[in-house]
Amino acid sequence: MTTVAYCSVSEDGRTYGHQMFMRGSIVPDLMKLTQAAHEAGSKASIQLGHCGYFASKSVIGKNPIGPSRMFNTYGLSYCSAMDANEIGRVIFDFAKAALLARECGFDAVEIHAGHGYLLSQFISPYTNRRKDEWGGSIENRMRFPAAVIHEIRTMIGNDFPVIVKMNLSDGFDSGLKIEEACEVAERFESEGSDALELSCGFVSKTPLYMLRGNVPLKEMVSVQDSWIRKMGLSMFGRIFVQTYPFEEMFLLEDAKKVRQRVKLPLILLGGIRSLDNINRAMDEGFDFVAMGRALIHDPDLVNKMMAGTATESECDQCNKCIAEMDRGGVRCVLLDEEEA
Repeated sequence: MTTVAYCSVSEDGRTYGHQMFMRGSIVPDLMKLTQAAHEAGSKASIQLGHCGYFASKSVIGKNPIGPSRMFNTYGLSYCSAMDANEIGRVIFDFAKAALLARECGFDAVEIHAGHGYLLSQFISPYTNRRKDEWGGSIENRMRFPAAVIHEIRTMIGNDFPVIVKMNLSDGFDSGLKIEEACEVAERFESEGSDALELSCGFVSKTPLYMLRGNVPLKEMVSVQDSWIRKMGLSMFGRIFVQTYPFEEMFLLEDAKKVRQRVKLPLILLGGIRSLDNINRAMDEGFDFVAMGRALIHDPDLVNKMMAGTATESECDQCNKCIAEMDRGGVRCVLLDEEEA
């Protein structure tokens, strides 16, 4: 199965002007995409989320929203704390987007509750500083994300797969840690999630914690349109974008702790780059694996593994592909360099 990312459930949930947000007018184009995937023998899912306080004020035309008022170093703006009406509106937006995704021909939806996006912002004690029923204890911090899954399940029924992407850890002391992440997983299971995709990291605090490997700071600076962002990344990039050494299957040990607590299918990601990695994941009790950079480097890798012509990815974790996202797309720069 291939997953299309990122699609916001609301117009105000975007960091870039070129990002999708789910609405009726894009259904025909997405139907072409799912049809192409099906004709090639694949299933297709779509990642639905909301950037929350990561959203760009210049793109959405207003202050971003989040669980609590705070300054976002990623978007260089303050966000407004959501009130009950806004929380209710976004819950409905998630459910409505899931219904449209099914209309587009997608075989599943992946709800993004990780990486510091809006649902993750409510889960994390770093960004959720509320004193009402939506903050404080892990039970309260889970109230909004759980309501999203419950509403989706209510509107879409029980026969359509709903996957949740969640953090095992935010990657810093004041953020979500594995102990609470196990409780998060149990709550998502009880609300009717069909599978959990286990990830990590927080875009505005630990952006490469979820990837590991090289920090392509030069490339990240070069693609910025704003001179302020260029200067900021040049001067402070090494502070805000830390380096984390790459290891194969780097989330395995934390993911095994979740495996012990829930019964639903689990998707392992994080440095999955070979058949040996995949086989070990299956042996450890995981039901699926997710691959990202390995498939950016070679979209035909899975077919090659099935045919016996490849056993591992040749991606070297240079991470230059992530800088390309600011250009409006993702491509493997390593292949361009090899061809040159």
